[in-house]
Amino acid sequence: MAALTIPDVRRLAKNSQAAPGTRVTLPRALSKLGYCSRTQAEKLVADGHVTVGGRCVTDLSAWVDIRTDRIAVDGKPVGVETRVYLMLNKPRGLVTTRDDPEGRETVFSCLENLDIPHVSPVGRLDKASEGLLLFTNDTVLAQRLLDPESDIAKIYHVQTRGRPGEADLARMTAGILDDGELLKAARVRILREADKTCWLEFELHEGKNREIRRMLEATGFECLRLVRVAFGDLLLGDLEKGGTRFLTETEVAALKRRAGRA
Repeated sequence: MAALTIPDVRRLAKNSQAAPGTRVTLPRALSKLGYCSRTQAEKLVADGHVTVGGRCVTDLSAWVDIRTDRIAVDGKPVGVETRVYLMLNKPRGLVTTRDDPEGRETVFSCLENLDIPHVSPVGRLDKASEGLLLFTNDTVLAQRLLDPESDIAKIYHVQTRGRPGEADLARMTAGILDDGELLKAARVRILREADKTCWLEFELHEGKNREIRRMLEATGFECLRLVRVAFGDLLLGDLEKGGTRFLTETEVAALKRRAGRA
């Protein structure tokens, strides 16, 4: 396998008239094409497994056009995979990553029996959280869904120890400054109450780390359970814990409209 020469590298790095978004670095190209994660792609490139136009490329900063350049891994061409859109009812105790350095079980253990190309989660749910988690290899849509400008609502049902009052709910919708970061729910309402616990419904439009848990802690309440039940118009419904299902064409179309890709 021939190594890439300096002129070849310059050709790859040279700016072209490619359509916006089609010229990216080689590791990013492998990720955008749904072949693997960016981290995995960087290792494949550095270890000499990737060719562009038949020549080996080990430069992580080399630019390629995913529309016209012939990219291959170990001699096998890489192209745009069939787009996959699915949801998981994430169980509590799993981490939202592909490979965990601490050896904890990940959400991908729930996808092991699915014959699908590489997919990535759209955002995260922390280890103690449950519910609706989207996966796709449509990286453009995933980025748009996570963009605050898309203003997509995520709905959570949260069980607390203690019963927040109206003043507590108003504080969470007005905004709470925590460690220099403003935490703010678009809406909070009481679903049902018991003697010592309460179920709340939160609506968030951004995905800050542990946002709901931090707001509850700041108002003096403990989060016992946190379940995401909706992502935009997409509902978790009665999907069993740990179960997956592919999104319907109608659901995918609705997500794309929400993300401004209709």
